[in-house]
Amino acid sequence: MQIDQNISLKPYNTFGIDVNAQYFVSINSIEELIDILKLEEFSNRLILGGGSNMLLTQNQDKLVIHINLKGKKVISEDKDFVTVKANAGENWHEFVQWCLKNDFGGLENLSLIPGNVGTAPIQNIGAYGVELKDSFVSCEALSIETHSIKSFDADDCQFGYRNSIFKQEAKGKYIITSVTFKLTKTKHKYKLNYGTIQAQLENYGISIPTIQDVSNAVIAIRESKLPNPKEIGNSGSFFKNPVISKSHYNNLVQNFKDIPSYPVSEDEVKVPAGWLIEKAGFKGKRFENYGVHKKQALVLVNYGNAKGADILNLSKLIQITIKRLFDISIETEVNIL
Repeated sequence: MQIDQNISLKPYNTFGIDVNAQYFVSINSIEELIDILKLEEFSNRLILGGGSNMLLTQNQDKLVIHINLKGKKVISEDKDFVTVKANAGENWHEFVQWCLKNDFGGLENLSLIPGNVGTAPIQNIGAYGVELKDSFVSCEALSIETHSIKSFDADDCQFGYRNSIFKQEAKGKYIITSVTFKLTKTKHKYKLNYGTIQAQLENYGISIPTIQDVSNAVIAIRESKLPNPKEIGNSGSFFKNPVISKSHYNNLVQNFKDIPSYPVSEDEVKVPAGWLIEKAGFKGKRFENYGVHKKQALVLVNYGNAKGADILNLSKLIQITIKRLFDISIETEVNIL
């Protein structure tokens, strides 16, 4: 374990923002993590996973701890279900594909989501009608204060839409070290009615899909809409889809007859933030070396060497405009640092 100085974080964040960490260390075991947390001279820290859900706006004058814990395995199984455990540093998409290769179902709709396993519960990642919480059993997390491991089950995590206890009262108090899932071995449950999954499968000529077929369809859809972070810096969806009252929605329909919605409860609906942003005229808009992606208005992009502060200012302009036009407040999904 080696602590390096003045390290560029550009390779460690999917936006590709070039800021420096005053100190940087990559952790490969829980023992190393505990040792580094015990160093009193580095009490100011930033925990870094896959770097997929953050926008870095300035140099980090602290110790950046890169969680690189690897490993995945089957914990238990019967003829219908399997319990698998993956360590926090595993790449999420690679983990999903490992599950599918073994015919373990439940995560196929979450294919190609950037980031690592350890940060997935924090955000309760979701896509195409499926959320992490649907297959989640528990996660282990290291207390930053006591250096002891605590297990959190689904109830403990208080999952919500792109939310969990780790973004609320437990924020900054724990480092997730592993996540355990319960997946299907037989009688896989398919969710095909969200987005264009069914249409994509029909394009493939598939009427009875496998879970790998569903994953392939999701990958194709995502690749057609979303830029590859390795080619264009981005963090996926920058904003959450807002939830508004039905009465507010009904008022909006008077002026915007094509505004889509998804039911949340008897009194609330979810409105796609991407639709709002596109309607406001931002889709595909470019400001020098940053802007809004031409195929997906939810995605802000770094075309090369953009500053995090520029992208942050663009996001604020979008929020102000959406509030003015629709009287809707949209929240950022990424962490601003």
